[in-house]
Amino acid sequence: MTSIPHPDSEPIAVRCAAITVSDTRTPDTDRSGRIVRNRLVEAGHAIAAYEILKDDPVAIRDRLMTLASRDDLDAIVFNGGTGIAPRDTTYDAIASLLEKTLPGFGEIFRSLSYHEIGSRAIASRAIAGVYHSKLIFSIPGSTGAVSLALERLILPELVHLVSQLTRSPA
Repeated sequence: MTSIPHPDSEPIAVRCAAITVSDTRTPDTDRSGRIVRNRLVEAGHAIAAYEILKDDPVAIRDRLMTLASRDDLDAIVFNGGTGIAPRDTTYDAIASLLEKTLPGFGEIFRSLSYHEIGSRAIASRAIAGVYHSKLIFSIPGSTGAVSLALERLILPELVHLVSQLTRSPA
């Protein structure tokens, strides 16, 4: 990992929601959702919400809007539904709501994925941004993609990005 250009002054526990988008997973079979929750907690963050949603754009948008209105959340991590199959609607539902996007997140995720899985990385529509002052991540639902996104991108920058959103204007 490269050095952090501006270290965070103090660590904070980010309050997160972990949402798995899938038509087939259950709490018992949701390995990717378990990885999201476990890695966040291991890094000192809190899980304030977890659920599995069907891959339905209206349900995804509604849930994002509801979660973003909660005062006990700072960040929301969606996994699943980011491909190009007809049922993959997570990207479209979330991208339509984001007020600010972090284009580098998807770009770097696909670059890192390319080094692991090759050209199939082009089918990933991972995205990150801000909605109602909440940090939003949407990543593919495979366990490898979830681990990659968390370890290489989300966890190293989570505190800094949330701090940017919650910092009072000067």
